[in-house]
Amino acid sequence: MNKRIRWGVLGSGGIARRRTIPEGIVPASNAQLVAVYDLDPKANEQAARAFNAHPTGSVDELLQSGVDAVYVATPPQAHCEQTIACARAGKHVLCEKPLGLSVPEAEAMLAACRDAGVLLGTAFMMRFHAQHQAALRLIREGRLGQPVFARAQLSCWYPPLPGAWRQDPATGGGGSLVDMGGHCLDLLEMFFGPVRAVSCFINRAVHGYASEDSAVATLFFANGALGVVDAFFCIPDDSSQNVLELYGSAGSILAKGTIGQGARGEMLAYLKEGASGYDAQQARPAGAGVPINPAPVNTYRAEIEEFSQAIAEHRAPSNNAALGLQSQKLLAACYASARTGKTVELL
Repeated sequence: MNKRIRWGVLGSGGIARRRTIPEGIVPASNAQLVAVYDLDPKANEQAARAFNAHPTGSVDELLQSGVDAVYVATPPQAHCEQTIACARAGKHVLCEKPLGLSVPEAEAMLAACRDAGVLLGTAFMMRFHAQHQAALRLIREGRLGQPVFARAQLSCWYPPLPGAWRQDPATGGGGSLVDMGGHCLDLLEMFFGPVRAVSCFINRAVHGYASEDSAVATLFFANGALGVVDAFFCIPDDSSQNVLELYGSAGSILAKGTIGQGARGEMLAYLKEGASGYDAQQARPAGAGVPINPAPVNTYRAEIEEFSQAIAEHRAPSNNAALGLQSQKLLAACYASARTGKTVELL
């Protein structure tokens, strides 16, 4: 493909500065960084100099800078307004998750982009992890058998910080559940399909800020499998293995460290060929797992290249807006369950 999509970035600090610009947009084979904007002029100037982009002074100026697509990496409270502005200017949008602060905001974002004839994508970059894709292929081939249970964990140490938008539901939509658990929920739906019902607990176990620092969601999938997502802001970084566990009637796929911002991790498959009888000894031989080690893929580059290619080919991207809307519905159900103490149905 010869066309290079011209990108602008709203929110050039944070995840954009650390990851998506240097690892995604700049090295992408079909993308070019053109302009950046951030509320912090100093941070914006630094990002522009570092990546040879034009530092714009407003959203409108960025939208008039000749870009084809905009990566929205601002706090969630700005997602809806900025995405609608991009759509009205005829720009495609790849928005960080969550899509806005609520289901209605996500729906408004989808409607604005649909009406303007532009693409809207959701930046669930962990879907592109090479080991996650390898596990997905095994599941789709039936190698795991009937899905039975899944677990996804993502935690970190996130102490109180002045102005941290993730620590205030008014700016971030919530805490550890929406920020870290959102990725986990999306991955488990990628592997096992849609969730039918949820039961969720959240808590402020250690930190005193307004958002939750602890969350556990129990899932009932439409295919009958069960699942658990646990996400914490109050566990030290080196103490959480960020595990992924996928179990079925024919075995399991177990991983550590694949959930996160990196391209590598440890993943083993324990899969049986054919049916087996009951083993009263329940023997579990050590070292029986088969490593799943495909060539690593930078997930940020992969998400930018997929969205850019979708623009060039006039098709829906795999990292589409429907994923973001589904995520908002699932998160809303989790928070409703935590608030009411009841199981919440989705389907």
